[in-house]
Amino acid sequence: MKTRNALLITVGLLLAAGSALAQDAAAPAAAPAVAPGFAQPYTPPRGAITAWAAKPAKLAPWKAPNKLIYRLADILAAHKGKQDWEQTVHVDRDATVKWISMAPGEKTKPMFYADDRVYWEVQSGQMRVSIEGQQPFIASKHFLIQVPERLTYSMETVGDEPVLRFQVTPTGGSPEYPLSETPTPIPGMKYIQATYTGRGKYEDTNRPYIDFDKEIVQDGKKIGVWIRDDHTYVTILRSLKGVTPKDTDLGHFHENFPEFWLIIEGQQSFKVEGEKELTIGDGDLMQARIGDWHRAEPSGDTPSTRLAFIPRPGNLHWYQPGSSGGD
Repeated sequence: MKTRNALLITVGLLLAAGSALAQDAAAPAAAPAVAPGFAQPYTPPRGAITAWAAKPAKLAPWKAPNKLIYRLADILAAHKGKQDWEQTVHVDRDATVKWISMAPGEKTKPMFYADDRVYWEVQSGQMRVSIEGQQPFIASKHFLIQVPERLTYSMETVGDEPVLRFQVTPTGGSPEYPLSETPTPIPGMKYIQATYTGRGKYEDTNRPYIDFDKEIVQDGKKIGVWIRDDHTYVTILRSLKGVTPKDTDLGHFHENFPEFWLIIEGQQSFKVEGEKELTIGDGDLMQARIGDWHRAEPSGDTPSTRLAFIPRPGNLHWYQPGSSGGD
């Protein structure tokens, strides 16, 4: 009897399993997910997408200190005979940019910024850079240096020549100081004692410094990104020789932020909407406003490099329909 009952149970289980398999085979495949607002299943398009892009109907006038171009020769001529000076050359929602000359023997106070990194390109001279958690180092021409948020740093001119640096700090951000320092007064602000936690850090991409002339020019390293975080994106765009762009190529534009470039090697040509094409060289700064079509190309038969500054990675580039441009 027990054997007969066990046999009946086994047969029943096999029949039930067969019925379930038959139902599964007959059941239609699950429908593809439908994106909200779409009547049909949505498959993300591949490649370039043509859409309606919002672009200013009229070019905005340049607002000082921003202007199309700052040639380094003109900057230096304006401060001839001085060793300690600074000049603001660009201000937008995210970044304030200055050329700063620091005389021999001069040094900055130890300081840090609360929420954003600060960074420099050394154009001439030498300076000793001390960054919290790092070994001090000597930075010379074309060193690219960055300090993450809440890491204390200081700089000191080395040798008998002023050091000239191209500096980018967060717009609206004030330097903070350790308790051992006396803060430099800022109009409209007062310094009080307060506590904080946490510090920024370096990662594989974001390094304390890049020795551009040695690592990239001399040793041939392929380093395409200098700084990348959620608020800053600076690329190193190097070409071995120039190209001839098509006159019909407008380049691209950005809808929500301007872009600016610093040349640190050779010469490059720029065409910004509403302006004539210009060729600039080492130490020169070029800018494009929000919504400006702009195009940058290497020029001449020798290598050239520009640093391209925008607020964040993953930014949108709008190109002409049919263009081969990408992100």
